[in-house]
Amino acid sequence: MSDSNKHTSDEAASAASQVLRDGRTSSDSKSAAASALAQADQSSDKSTGAESAAKASNVMQSDDTGHNSTSAAASALSQKKSDS
Repeated sequence: MSDSNKHTSDEAASAASQVLRDGRTSSDSKSAAASALAQADQSSDKSTGAESAAKASNVMQSDDTGHNSTSAAASALSQKKSDS
């Protein structure tokens, strides 16, 4: 079982959905968005893995990241498994 009980908010899930439908977004943005959407289900015990977290971090550090990509990446990062 995951040590994260956080879930993607409706607002972040909507942003993530828009990122996935936008053909202009980077693969890192799409990966972060997919991770955030996978965690939108309140009954799910999923959390962000290391690879998705690294991609979400890249998105957050980029100067050309749009609001939706930033929102999805932040949601994914906030749900990263703690390193143990």
